[in-house]
Amino acid sequence: MLMSKLSRVGFLLFKELSRGKSRAITGAGYTQRPFSQYLQTLSEIKVSKGAIFQKYRHFSSAATKDSSEEGSEEEQEISVTFVDKDGEEKHVKVPIGMSMLEAAHENDIELEGACEGSLACSTCHVIVMDVEYNNKLEDPTDEENDMLDLAFGLTETSRLGCQVIAKPELDGMRLAIPAATQNFAVDGYVPKPH
Repeated sequence: MLMSKLSRVGFLLFKELSRGKSRAITGAGYTQRPFSQYLQTLSEIKVSKGAIFQKYRHFSSAATKDSSEEGSEEEQEISVTFVDKDGEEKHVKVPIGMSMLEAAHENDIELEGACEGSLACSTCHVIVMDVEYNNKLEDPTDEENDMLDLAFGLTETSRLGCQVIAKPELDGMRLAIPAATQNFAVDGYVPKPH
């Protein structure tokens, strides 16, 4: 309703301004009013819309952090341990919603990801080391299973790193990186993180 009202007011303003009139606007069920009243209505709608975005600020890209949000930053990250082919472990903090492929690239962990997360390769193959965490993941899609069939060293808990997304219940997860990958596109190509 707000958008339709805003659209009607905007259309009428445009129509009348294009005619060079600024004193009164008529039509579409509106009574004759001075132009300044329409501008006031338009600014009230903007204020109302701004209040909606303030209430639901996580939907607004223009939201600013206040001091109460800074303390909750830790709650928005989980701990993940990557174990490389030599058994060396690297503990990283991963923001909620980020894929394990992105987290690996941001933390200089050698996880290839040749297709950059588009489900066109198996080079970001990881092995979830604990069955408990594997059970917390969503079931792999058919596309992911098709790519996993091409993966080197496939196991029951194998997943593609681009499809494992950080969520609170995965805090403490351990991921093993297989000793080798099969990149059918360009062997040896390592994409640069963006």
